[in-house]
Amino acid sequence: MKELTTDHISQQFNNELEMLRQHFLTMGGIVETQVQDAVQALLDANGELAEEVRAKDASVNELDGLIDEECTRILAKRQPAASDLRMILSISKAVSELERMGDEAKKIARLTLDLIQNGESPRGYVEISRIGQMVSRMIHDSLDAYARLDIDAAIKVAKKDREVDREYEAALRSLVTYMMEDPRSISSVINVIWVLRSLERIGDHARHTCQHLIFMVKGVDVRHVNVNDLADEVKGVYIVNRSHAIALG
Repeated sequence: MKELTTDHISQQFNNELEMLRQHFLTMGGIVETQVQDAVQALLDANGELAEEVRAKDASVNELDGLIDEECTRILAKRQPAASDLRMILSISKAVSELERMGDEAKKIARLTLDLIQNGESPRGYVEISRIGQMVSRMIHDSLDAYARLDIDAAIKVAKKDREVDREYEAALRSLVTYMMEDPRSISSVINVIWVLRSLERIGDHARHTCQHLIFMVKGVDVRHVNVNDLADEVKGVYIVNRSHAIALG
């Protein structure tokens, strides 16, 4: 993040910030794999892969704790300001989003094992495949945006959450109708609905991750800004800040 952080007198400070960044991206990579594998395990009725997804949760939690300790130590020891402070606060919040994505992937794996145990192949797998691909791409692109400090890419990812929501709502309507027509399918389809709900939440967390990135780079809190207005909000802050700088000059 050399483009965002300043050159510090202490090389150790630079190393600490870079290590924090690397740990964040490593954790993100594990979570991305977790989500992809959770969906694939369900589609393939692969219990072994589902168990691997659950096992990865330990690594995610370990990194979550490690990054939290690093953020706390840097804040206490270095008392960072400006862009450095925003970076630490942003990563601290984004890590929580990643940890919750991992929890949802673990939940999908557990539901997969239940479906396998009961020998059920209910409706909704096509929707799971489609939405699973969408949220996996959101995670990948949000991490890529963090690596490159790409605000435009972050905004695009955030807007993708709307598409995920629409797909989820359409799938939910279809499955509820199916259960009404065939009450015998209710127990199995309910599990599929929970899987879809977890995927929808993962999309939300990916959107939030991008919002934290915007705060890191631009210093503006867009958590409560409509996704369609993100670009204008960021541009507006830039214009205001630039005008203020010109006035001071």
